[in-house]
Amino acid sequence: MSNIEKLTKVFTETFGISATQTIGLEYQGIEAWDSVGHMTLVAAIEDSFDIMLDTDDIIDMSSFEKAQEILKKYNVEF
Repeated sequence: MSNIEKLTKVFTETFGISATQTIGLEYQGIEAWDSVGHMTLVAAIEDSFDIMLDTDDIIDMSSFEKAQEILKKYNVEF
């Protein structure tokens, strides 16, 4: 499984959405992505990629695409 597939899976399983809905998805763009959903997403990303995100990165993660950008800082290639 590629890293983009892995990240897409994290988003789809966390929020109960389809893979196509992840494109352009932004924080609070869907009801499930509220503050609690955000922390659930962060935990799932950390588990899936075996990393620990910095607080600033958690706060800055405002979209699916921004999540990719942040993960690149942790040597996750897309």
